[in-house]
Parts: sequence; C-alpha cells; structure tokens
Amino acid sequence: MKKNKMFRYILSILIIAALFGACAKKNAVPSVYLLNFKAEIQAQWEEVAAQFTRETGIPMKVVTAASGGYEQTLRSEIAKSAPPTVFNINGPVGYKTWGSYCADLKDSQLYSWLLDKSMAISSGGGVYGIPYAVETYGIIYNDAIMRKYFALPNRAVNIAGVGDIKNFATLKAVVEDMTKNKAALGIGGVFASTSFSPGEDWRWQTHLANLPVYYEYQAKNVGDLEKIELTYTKNYQNIFDLYINNSITDRKMIGSKTVGDSMSEFALGQVAMVQNGNWGWSQISGEPGNVVKPEDVKFLPIYTGVNGEEAQGLCTGTENFICVNARASAADQEASLKLLEWLFNTPAGKKNVIEKLGFVAPFSTFGPLERPEDPLVKEMFRYLDNSSLNSVAWNFPTFPSQEFKNELGADLYQYALGNKSWDDLTKETVTSWASEKAAIQ
Repeated sequence: MKKNKMFRYILSILIIAALFGACAKKNAVPSVYLLNFKAEIQAQWEEVAAQFTRETGIPMKVVTAASGGYEQTLRSEIAKSAPPTVFNINGPVGYKTWGSYCADLKDSQLYSWLLDKSMAISSGGGVYGIPYAVETYGIIYNDAIMRKYFALPNRAVNIAGVGDIKNFATLKAVVEDMTKNKAALGIGGVFASTSFSPGEDWRWQTHLANLPVYYEYQAKNVGDLEKIELTYTKNYQNIFDLYINNSITDRKMIGSKTVGDSMSEFALGQVAMVQNGNWGWSQISGEPGNVVKPEDVKFLPIYTGVNGEEAQGLCTGTENFICVNARASAADQEASLKLLEWLFNTPAGKKNVIEKLGFVAPFSTFGPLERPEDPLVKEMFRYLDNSSLNSVAWNFPTFPSQEFKNELGADLYQYALGNKSWDDLTKETVTSWASEKAAIQ
C-alpha cells in the first residue's frame, strides 16, 4: 500500500513538472542569439543588440567567435540547449555543412529586398543564406607617405605617383625603393607585419590565396573545381615574398604578430601599406594615437604579375551569408527575422548598419546616399564605378574547408621561416584541396 502511495506521489510530481515545463516553454520570451563572425566589430554588434532590445523589447545577445575560429565556435554553440538563432555560413561549402540548420528564407522580407537574388545561397527552390554585406579588400596605403616618397629627389622609380602603379613589376620596384629610403620616409618598413599568430593568418591563406584561385577559375571558365593545379602559384609567391621581404617585422618574428598589430602599425604611421579590407577603417581610426587622415587612406589592387592585370580592380564580394536557425523555436525564428527587418529597413537599424557596423548592404531598402562615410568604402566605389576595371571575385567561399586553409597557413608560415620550399607548399596545397573536397562529397 505504501508503495502504491509512493508511486502515485512520484507520478504526480512528474506530471506537475512536465506541465510546468511545457507551460514555461510555451510562455518563454522570444529572443535572439547572434553568433558574430567578425571579431573586429564585436563592440559594435553589442551596441546594436542593446538598442534593438530597447526599441523592440526582444532580448538579444551577441557572442563573438575568435578570429579564425568561427566554424569551431559554431559547432560548439549550435549543440547547446540555447543555440544561436542567427549565424553565418561562408557560401556553398558552408551550406553543405550547415544546410540542415538553415531555415528557408525565400518568403522573408529580407530576401525580397535583395538587389541581386542570384547572390543568395539557394537549393531546390529554397533560399537558405542571404548576403548582407558587400566588401572589398586590397592593399591599403597611406597617401601622405606615398607623396613623400614621390617627392624624394633620389628615388629610383621614374613614375609620377601611385596612379601609375598598375602591375606587379611597378609595385615591386616602388616598394623595394621605398625600403631603401625608409629612414628618409620615417617608416620602419613599407608593409605592416605579416601576421601569423594562431588564428591570425586569414589574410594570407584565404584572402591572398584567392588571387591564384580566381585566375585559375578564370582561365578554365569555371566557378569551382574538385581539383586545382595552382597554375598561378608563382604569382602567389611574388606578392607574398614582397610582403615579407619589405615588412616592418623580420620574417622570423611574424609568428607572434596579429592583424591588430598590423593595423596599429599602419595607424601610427610606422608603415606605408597593409593588406586588408574596407572593414579596416574602424581599426585605423579607433587606434589611440592614430596619425592617418581619412583623406590619405587609399586602396591599390593586389597585383601579382598576371598578364593583363593593368585592368584588375579590387577583390570584391562577400562571404557573409546570414542564416536563421531552422532548429530554433518558431518564436525565436520570428524574433530573428524581426531583427533582420529592423536592421535593414528602419532608420535606426540602417543607421547602425552604415555608421557602426560599416556594412555596404545589398538591399533595395538602402538609397544611393545611404553608404558608410568611410574612406575605404569610398575607395571601393571609386574602383567599382570605373568601368575599365574588373573586380576580382571572392572565390574563397569555394575553398574546401577550414582545415584546408589552416594547412595552407601553416605551410606559408614554414615557408616564411625558411623551413619549406615553395614547390613543396604548392604540391601540398594541391593535394590538400583534392582530399578536402572529396571529404565533403
């Protein structure tokens, strides 16, 4: 008898707990959890989240992945009981990994506003990733230092100014002559540090590696390859050598350098050039002691010695495809869509996009005057508006995996240290590409 009473007692407790849990779940406040891809705008995203919550009453939190560690962070966070409701994928390769977590956004307002719908990640009639920022990268230079160089009476390069640098041969000649005259120019090196601290090598194993892949795709008239030959490997080596041989930091010391160090060196006027994207202006302008004026921050294309590169523009595209977590609750998915609608179609949201996040948004909700007041964005459009130049497409979203990029980064570092030949690096990159592509089939 006592056992029956005890059983009924336990059963009643379990029923009450289940009902309470169901009720709590039913009455849970919808919320947004955004996993941020770009470490350099962590503070800005947190400010945006706070304002969104104030204006809508919807709780929002932001978690920022470490530089170069987004995939690993996403794997960890998405497995939790309260996973991200909004996250990024890096194109078709990312969709192969995360497609089952991506809600179909074909009926969303955000997709209806997309100016070029072919840019979205689509599959089987559904839309699963929407680009939310168009960006560009190249060689950022300090025009004040460049003008100082071209005023030197003993300079070895007989051109009038930066506008005459239209290929690798001229770039190399100018850079190497500037290195010889660095004392007169008041700089420690022409290029900022080639960063290879853990997670800080993405400018070389992703952005710079895009150039030889882009030209191979162009030559073969394809948009992706299961196997690459890396036929433009010499061009890749050309520019990488130019960076490390004319840097403020000796190649033996680059393993301790970060992207932040590079941008600080540029902002403090210690170097004339740094490879990075339009998102770098916030790092330059926000650096304590910054001496670089907005009007002196300019872009050059990344020339590598390819035939016909005089018509090359900047590397322009996106790897930022926003996704809503299909496995989040319906309420949280709806809240996440409200965030995106608020961000890209309200005066307050768009102001944040333009002024804080610095995105050039590809949506019809933005007028031609609604662009960031950012010197590097202005430079981007200076190149884009020049019909004689061809932008370099962002093909690195087709790179097979983060592991491929990590291996390439490690090989580049060993090459810089003198521990690996470029031929071996090329062979290993070709092999790694094929094996990693095969692994995602």
